[in-house]
Amino acid sequence: MAVGRAAVRLSAAELAAFLGEQTKVQVATVGPDGAPHLTTLFYALDDAGRIAFWTYGSSQKIANLRRDPRISALVETGEDYFELRGASIAGRARLVEEYDEIRALGARVLARMSGGADLGGLGEDILDQQATKRVGVVIEPEKVASWDHRKLSALPGQGAG
Repeated sequence: MAVGRAAVRLSAAELAAFLGEQTKVQVATVGPDGAPHLTTLFYALDDAGRIAFWTYGSSQKIANLRRDPRISALVETGEDYFELRGASIAGRARLVEEYDEIRALGARVLARMSGGADLGGLGEDILDQQATKRVGVVIEPEKVASWDHRKLSALPGQGAG
């Protein structure tokens, strides 16, 4: 039986499912003074299952990533301790700056933001306009930590009661 961190770690399949269910990610980049710059964004998964998002090219996080590509991300959910699930990902950012790739990434993000609703022409107009102003970011993971505290209730002597 797994103990400690291993007992709550997500398997690769569980991690892929978890990231596929969530929509928001907290992203930290290294600011010009070395302090973390933290933001929350909507994200999508690329074909390899990596977290990807788009943001304004003039944003602080893009300025930070151009200077230092290190990035950390947190996706988490749960209110009660025994409901907490999450993944912390540290790695490097790969910037996406080609219009068609940015637009395709934006379409994935917009679809997740809208819960898959068909936005029709409005969605196409938004994508066309925004893709000229934005940069895509794909997080290339180097270290991943994950947890699912719901697994604790299955361990002897654990659980909410």
